[in-house]
Amino acid sequence: MPPDDERDYEVGYGKPPRHTRFVKGQSGNPRGRPRGAENIKTLLNEALNELVAVTDHGGRRKVSKRKAFITQIVNGGAKGNFRAVPILLAMLREFGADAALQATEPASTEADQQIIRRIKARLRGEEG
Repeated sequence: MPPDDERDYEVGYGKPPRHTRFVKGQSGNPRGRPRGAENIKTLLNEALNELVAVTDHGGRRKVSKRKAFITQIVNGGAKGNFRAVPILLAMLREFGADAALQATEPASTEADQQIIRRIKARLRGEEG
């Protein structure tokens, strides 16, 4: 290696001397996060997917903690538990209450559409 005063390349901002550069194949952060380390999202999903035994309609069955949690929130809201209602409403807002409502609405027929058009025409003042 030539001495520092005899270089065939420029040294400056963003161009360190060759002897101080990272070695190919060696990590710049060797003691960093190990491979396969679990983050909070992974841990939460694993905990929510664990099975728990519940009593339902006189029998016992195993369901995921996720399903048990949501069932308890919905049942609490239906019983008038005022602490469960805001949680349930927030979940509906976030996860698409529109899709749930559309699934329960019956499909309209052509006759329904004609009735709707007649009512709209009457409201506008048109006779037809």
